[in-house]
Amino acid sequence: MIAPMRIIAKRTLRTYWEKERRAEQPLKAWHAIATKAEWSSPADVKAVYANASIVGNDRVVFNIGGNRYRLIVRFDYANQIGFVRFVGTHAEYDTIDVSKV
Repeated sequence: MIAPMRIIAKRTLRTYWEKERRAEQPLKAWHAIATKAEWSSPADVKAVYANASIVGNDRVVFNIGGNRYRLIVRFDYANQIGFVRFVGTHAEYDTIDVSKV
């Protein structure tokens, strides 16, 4: 049996939803699902989040809140850890290099 995914750090999500209130419930919902998940590969993530984009360097881009926000998480599947690397609007997302955040 695989241990559930640990997400580091919920504080990053909280900091974002404190300034962007409409993001709070969608980010909490994503966190609740992710912390119960047993993902051992990008395919496992896609089975739950079909619209997620696998972008390389173990990073996955999630569309959050009806595609209003983007969340980038780098996964260490072997150790069941997801590292929150970015959360923001589509406009903010367009200014970053996904493979380097």
